[in-house]
Order: sequence, then C-alpha cells, then structure tokens
Amino acid sequence: MTPEELSAARGRIVPDVTAGGLRVLFCGINPSLMTAATGHHFAHPGNRFWPVLHRSGFTPRQLHPSEQADLLGHGLGITNVVARATARADELDAEEFREGGAALTAKVQRLAPQWLAVVGITAYRTAFGEPRARIGPQDRTVGSARVWALPNPSGLNAHWTVQSMTEEYARLRNAVLTRHPADRPAADPTPAG
Repeated sequence: MTPEELSAARGRIVPDVTAGGLRVLFCGINPSLMTAATGHHFAHPGNRFWPVLHRSGFTPRQLHPSEQADLLGHGLGITNVVARATARADELDAEEFREGGAALTAKVQRLAPQWLAVVGITAYRTAFGEPRARIGPQDRTVGSARVWALPNPSGLNAHWTVQSMTEEYARLRNAVLTRHPADRPAADPTPAG
C-alpha cells in the first residue's frame, strides 16, 4: 500500500463478518487504515489477531485476512466498537466509544452470538462504562451473549506477547467449548434498535 492509498482509507467503514447465532463475535476497537484500504479485518502485517486465533485453537490453520469470510464456517465473526477507520485508536474520543458501545449492543442483541469478545480492554472499559474491567470474562451480558475482554492484538500492544495472548484467547475458547446451551442467560427483553 502506498501512503496515498492508506491516507485515502481514513474514515472508511469496513463491512462486518457476521451471521446470526455465532459462537463468538470478535469485536475490534476500530479498523486500521490498512484494514480499510484492503477491506479485510486485522490486515496490518504487525497485527497478531490471525496467528493468535489459530494458535489458540479457534481455527485449524492460520487464515489470511483475505479469508475472513471463512470464520463464519467456524462459528466466528468480526465487528468493531467504532466503525470508522483511523491511523491509531487514540484518534477516537470517549463519546465515539460510548456511541459505538450502544450500536454494538443493538447488533449483538440482533445477532445473538454466544460470546462477545472485545479485543482491547480500554475500548471495552470506555464503550461499556466499566472503568475497572480486567482482561477475561466479564460479569455483564449483552443481550444473551456473555462478554470476554481480550488483549488488543495490535503490534503496538507490546507488553502482550503472541504466547500470552494465545493463552488468553485459549481461555475463551475453552469457555466456549464447555458452555452448555442451557447455561445461557435469558435474553435481554430490551428490543434491538
């Protein structure tokens, strides 16, 4: 990608990879310029989402970002808290995260995944008003979906290694595999917007 192509991608919206009834809906912070330019989630070469997804057992092989639609066959999907592409997540303000959290809630209520996995603890804290949230399973549900906060796989998040992220994603995978349908919480009676 040329700098001009990346710059032209600023503000673009990247379509979600979703379907109803997924096992896990992964939710990024917002699309990077590389993601917006290619149309493929987590497309930046330094992003560790795809290797970690495979190493944690969610996919049988490491998918390339261009194969993102293959996730649906594994009961997985991708969306974002904030839809617009930026060069860095710190270009987003708290109001955008709160608005994104409300839109995400409506989306999750409509799609009814078993789990919502937000990849970025700061985005989760801001979008859902949970300033003390930690990585791992959360007490809240969104609609009928349980919530798990995962480390951000961006290469900029250097204090999480591929190995430590893989371990955390594998914890989620084990929870997904051991959860029985009868354990799912009752659906939120609030209608989707």
